[in-house]
Order: sequence, then structure tokens, then C-alpha cells
Amino acid sequence: MPAKASRAAFGEALLDLGARDERIVTLDADLSKSTMTVNFAKKYPGRAFNLGIAESNMLGVGAGLALTGRIPFACSFACFVVGRFETIRISVAYTNANVKIVGTHSGIAIGEDGYSQMGVEDVACIRALPNIGIIQPADELETKQVIAYAVEHAGPLYLRLTRQNLEPVCPPDYRFRYGRWLLLRPGHHVTLVGSGGPLFNCLEAAKLLEADGISAEVINAACIKPLDEELLLRSAGKTGHVVTAEDHSIAGGLGGAVAEALGEVLPTPVKRLGVQGFGESGDAKGLYAKHGLDPAGIAASVRKFLNR
Repeated sequence: MPAKASRAAFGEALLDLGARDERIVTLDADLSKSTMTVNFAKKYPGRAFNLGIAESNMLGVGAGLALTGRIPFACSFACFVVGRFETIRISVAYTNANVKIVGTHSGIAIGEDGYSQMGVEDVACIRALPNIGIIQPADELETKQVIAYAVEHAGPLYLRLTRQNLEPVCPPDYRFRYGRWLLLRPGHHVTLVGSGGPLFNCLEAAKLLEADGISAEVINAACIKPLDEELLLRSAGKTGHVVTAEDHSIAGGLGGAVAEALGEVLPTPVKRLGVQGFGESGDAKGLYAKHGLDPAGIAASVRKFLNR
């Protein structure tokens, strides 16, 4: 499988699923070409709604459609859709409306568009709401399975997708399970828990660390909420050190969730890697390197963390 952006895989999956389930509708805020719902809108014009640059209205309409039995995918850039937090809180979460909120262009890897377009606080916001699950698929295979799962899932979900292409990491026989993580590489010195864009870099970092005699276990944490506490505890209990890597603010994301879970059950040293401060304009590789989310940066942080 070639590398593919999860937003592109989402668009393909939606077309396929839409043919089989007439309840599926899409809502966009003037960005359907970017969120990749444009082909669904062409094929099913009566089931696709462009609400203009009015994300709060889009979410409210989505909640209404959900409460009448439709399965709406409300789509925009992660920063714009989750930026309407109050509407998500009251119209979607509080009513438990079956809305699938889709945030594309997550993280600093969108690159040149700069901070105003980067969703780097979105996970922290949605994590604060008690009943919205958060899924960030790692590659094309997982994305298509996640979208199929989202249609069957009763209740609101937040799906965090990328603009950049993602290298395939899941095995061909992989099956997504909600609330379950995937062990990609066994190890015994340190656990690397990755999500989205930086996950492939965690696998590359593990190869660099292997050359230094450090055995890194790598886990795909596609489900950020709920966490797979069973696999997390098993891995942390074995390695004794956990490093998280995510294209999101260092506060309130996957790393925070992991640290909270371990702190309550199995106190374990945790190093959180993520976006420090604000994003900025630049190419994706350069930004990942600056924030220590490239393979060399992740490996260096692990060595320092282990005093190696």
C-alpha cells in the first residue's frame, strides 16, 4: 500500500459506505475539497450539505439530523470544528447526538499554512467531554476500518485525520477494535506509544535505538479515548518506561491521558513528546524535527530519558 493521507482514505470509505447506507450524510463548512467529502457530494447531492463558513451552525444541523435518525459526518479542519467547542458541548455531547465530528488537517504537519490552521489543542478539548470517543487512525487500512466502525457506533465520535500522507504501519490482516491498541513491535527497555503522523517515526526511532542496544516496544494508540489500559499497563509493567509521541499540544493529549492512567494504577516514568508552544509555518519534516517528533528526535529523547 502506498502512503496516503487519512483524509483521502476517509473520502474513499465514505463513498463506499454511503452506497450501502442511506442514513449517512455529510456536512461541510465550505471545505469539502479539503476534507475530501467532495466526491460524496457529487454522487449523493441530496445527502451532502455545505453550510458555508459557519461551523457552529454545521454542528447544530448535524445534531438535528442525528436526532432524526441520520448518521451525519460533520467535517472541517480540526482547529475550526473543535474551535466551536461550546456547540459540540451542548448540541452534540449533552444530547448524546450520533454525530461523527471529523477534524482533518490535524497537527503541525499541515506545514506552510501555519498555526491559525493547525489543530493542536483539539484532543484536549474533546477529552474533557465525558461521552465523545476520540480515534486517530494510523494509515489507510486503519482509516477505512475506523470510518466503517463509526457508522455502527451509537453515539458521538471525534475522528482526527491528517493532511499529510501516512506510511502503512498496520499488518494486512489488522482489524480495528474500539478501545484497543495495536502492538506493532515488541521490546523490553521502553514503550513508545504513538498516534497519527509521528507513529511511523516511532518505528523508525526504534530501529535507531536498536543499534544502541535499546529495545523499544512500539504501540499504535489509534483510540485516544477510551485508552487501551490493559495493553498500556502490560507494556509499562514490562518495560518500566513509557514515551508518548503525538502531533498535538504537550498538554491534554495522548501523553496526558497515558500519564493519568498510569498515575492511578501503575506509577511509571512517562516522557511526553508533542508540540511545545504554538505551531508555525514551515515544511512538515522541518517542523517535526524542530519539535523532536522525527525519528532522530524521538530516539534522542528516549536515550536521554533512559540515561543511555
